[in-house]
Amino acid sequence: MAKNTTKKITSIGGSALIEGIMMRGPKRTTVCVRTAPDKIYSEDISINTIPSKCKLFKLPFLRGIAGLIDSMRLSYKALMLSADKAIESTEIEEEPSKFEKWLDDKFGDKLVKVMMVIASILGVALAVGLFFFVPSFLFDLSANVVPAFKGDGGNAVFWKSVFEGVLKIILFLLYIIVCSQMTEMKRVFMYHGAEHKTIFCYENEEELTVENVKKQSRFHPRCGTSFMVLMLIVGILVGLFVPVAPFGIGFLRPVFKILLLPVSCGVGYELIKICGKHDNAATRIIAAPGLWAQRITTKEPDDTMIEVAIEAIKAVIPEDGSDIVSK
Repeated sequence: MAKNTTKKITSIGGSALIEGIMMRGPKRTTVCVRTAPDKIYSEDISINTIPSKCKLFKLPFLRGIAGLIDSMRLSYKALMLSADKAIESTEIEEEPSKFEKWLDDKFGDKLVKVMMVIASILGVALAVGLFFFVPSFLFDLSANVVPAFKGDGGNAVFWKSVFEGVLKIILFLLYIIVCSQMTEMKRVFMYHGAEHKTIFCYENEEELTVENVKKQSRFHPRCGTSFMVLMLIVGILVGLFVPVAPFGIGFLRPVFKILLLPVSCGVGYELIKICGKHDNAATRIIAAPGLWAQRITTKEPDDTMIEVAIEAIKAVIPEDGSDIVSK
């Protein structure tokens, strides 16, 4: 799948939120949230990035690890802000229950943050179990009926890595497909589409209007979805270097693969940067799986969502052009 050929490439990126969008530029990061039909709330947010504390993380491969961690921190902060604004703009028509009143008395304004922290912890635990331990366990079960899966030699390592990797990709796609069926997530995916289309409009050097944004593609090579898919594919290659049962203990293979996540992350980040800068047969092949997955994680936005995206990107475009990667 060929990517859009644009007049310039920007370092500006973003993420979809609850009824809003975060845009991150070289000098500012802005969150814009739709709080009423005719009102958009805007606020700048910031974090102390890892490369700003340690220059070592500006080096290739290491910058991918730092970038992922910083993006997760920033996205979490932006998500919390959008959740707060979404709750404030929602009119409560029903009398809260006793349990809701108890929660409000105990936690007050911190309730949403507490719930988000609990959800995040449960989400990480579920992801680790589902994407690392379950595939390894299922392969070991399959080894009882598939001769090629038996043993701990190079052949078994190859098949186990492929089996785990393919199963992870299937689980990831099933997860986002299920999420895409939820009404709230559909709107988030629509905002995701608005984010991509607005960045493309800017990269094509067209005026940032609703009409100009609407005609752009919603599939962008420098997307978090593409990054996740690339990490999963790279993880298959990384798995080739991990024994079926390190030190004779099968349980340690998933642990070792978790410890090697920074390698998959670093390689995936560099591949995303290459795909964003170059358009040739090799980069199109590399980008194709991620762009395909974006057919699930991005949807065509409505005009009000595009308005939010336009306001967000206008806020972070630097006057000195320091966001331009290439022209």
